Amino acid sequence: MGKKTSKNKQQKSAQEKLALKKQKQKQENIKFAVITAAIILVITVTIVLTVILTRPYNYVIMTVSYTDNNNQMHTGDIVIELDSSAAPITVDNFKNLVESGFYENLSFHRVIKDFMIQGGAPATGTDVASIKGEFSENGVNNPLKHERGVISMARADDPNSASSQFFIVHKTSPHLDGKYAAFGHVISGMEYVDGIAEMSTNASDKPIKDAIIVSATLSKKP
Repeated sequence: MGKKTSKNKQQKSAQEKLALKKQKQKQENIKFAVITAAIILVITVTIVLTVILTRPYNYVIMTVSYTDNNNQMHTGDIVIELDSSAAPITVDNFKNLVESGFYENLSFHRVIKDFMIQGGAPATGTDVASIKGEFSENGVNNPLKHERGVISMARADDPNSASSQFFIVHKTSPHLDGKYAAFGHVISGMEYVDGIAEMSTNASDKPIKDAIIVSATLSKKP
């Protein structure tokens, strides 16, 4: 009888030890799972933040204001996506001007319906350095076509005379391809381009009423 009782106690003790071992293992597994999940979360957050922080400023939000031919005022955003792969020098130059606040309160001074609207002429006394013209006739491979909504640099006869003036194509103009440095396109707000293009102009294609660039800011997303 005594031996049987002792054997039962040993079996019970062994079972309790096994149960404790299983419970401890379960706790260790839970702890490992929690630590693993925490590490994965930290890595994920780090990757997301890195992507966000290192994402290039590939968009320009240009707020414009103009009064149409019926004396109705319009204000809105023209959002432009820049293409540095097509014209890196031009994009960098445009970004620098935007970031400096250069375009604020300048006007679209040349408007031709079914062709383009042009802006960015420097204020009197302001000197802006010229950049290399990034287009095929100047020895640079630029695949962008002058389709409706494309933004491109205005220039004089010198192929390397572009500085700050740009134009947005109102109607596809293939005759400009290879002759001017296109560097992006409008992704929203073409209705404001259309509205400015409809404005009455004088003999020099200058709008009779002002069409103003209220502000231009760089953005990482549209």
